[in-house]
Amino acid sequence: MLEIQDLHVYYGAIHALKGVSLTVEAGQVVTLIGANGAGKSTTLRALSGLLRPRTGSIKLEGEELTRLQPEQIVRRGLCHSPEGRRVFANLTVLENLEMGAYTRRDREVKADLEKILATFPRLKERISQPAGTLSGGEQQMLAMGRALMGRPRVLLLDEPSLGLAPFMVKEIFRIIREINAEGTTILLVEQNAHMALAAAHRGYVIETGKIVLADTGQALLHNPEVRKAYLGDD
Repeated sequence: MLEIQDLHVYYGAIHALKGVSLTVEAGQVVTLIGANGAGKSTTLRALSGLLRPRTGSIKLEGEELTRLQPEQIVRRGLCHSPEGRRVFANLTVLENLEMGAYTRRDREVKADLEKILATFPRLKERISQPAGTLSGGEQQMLAMGRALMGRPRVLLLDEPSLGLAPFMVKEIFRIIREINAEGTTILLVEQNAHMALAAAHRGYVIETGKIVLADTGQALLHNPEVRKAYLGDD
């Protein structure tokens, strides 16, 4: 469904992505793990049009995306829940969710809103609250719900567990599995390598802007190199 080939991205003179290639098949959860600064979030920003690659190809179901604007990419079905949540703090929960559907003109927006509120019942309880008054976990749910309001064919999730309490991390990953089981394809960037690989059909390891390992999530979870570098094994 999503194919990235030989992606090179720069921040000024800094070569951040050095030939990244990966694929995401329809219906899968694919995770990208790596240390801070390895290029995980840069990859997602390039996919969603927030960064323009110097060279390389990004194709969604065969359509090239690299020259499209972010709002055009959203309309194609690639929706991004960014690192740090980035909710609109002064808008209510409902208004934030409605912003996720700003590119849509179909008649099913209301039905999708009800479905998302069923998936995230805490958001329904706080529907009229300003987003800035929510807890970190609730804001993460809101960021994911807002992205889902775009009706993504591929959902990009950037560090959904960052800064959350352990019980909330488990809840977020339960919801990720539920969203995937309902048919949404997911590309997940995550610092919590154990949770990410356990949830993923396939995983990639990125180091200093290069993909260095690729395998099934379970194989990477039991790979001695991965366990030593990212899972805390001696």
